[in-house]
Amino acid sequence: MGHMTSTHPESTLGQRLRRVNLPLAAVLAAVALVRPLFSITDATDALGRPGTPLVLTVLISVIWILAAGLGRVREPLLTLVTAGVLYALATIALSGVLSPILDGELQGPLAKPVSIVPLILFNAFWGAVCGLCATWLRGVRERN
Repeated sequence: MGHMTSTHPESTLGQRLRRVNLPLAAVLAAVALVRPLFSITDATDALGRPGTPLVLTVLISVIWILAAGLGRVREPLLTLVTAGVLYALATIALSGVLSPILDGELQGPLAKPVSIVPLILFNAFWGAVCGLCATWLRGVRERN
């Protein structure tokens, strides 16, 4: 029983990562910034909690899944994981810049550094779930 390795060059993680659609991931991360912007502008409170954040999350997820599942994305799963990580990094930066301006003091993940890694991991997981859905959608589309 010998060691089995894949001889297909595109099967390595490095090859797959090079196929991530970074421009799309960045655009999708920017789309997701609608959630914190709703919160910053008090639109979330005006429209109602917890419904508004949940509706926004569902809408953003649908946009992510459709963009990666119906588009010409070679790696939907990894592209959406990347979008989730970029979104997390953008929210960290956004809160770092805006909280001192709006609240007079630093708030959010930069004020509580212990929350940074879980925030990134949670949003990577969100991207992975959407990526699995996009991969499924792509499979359904290709079979029909």
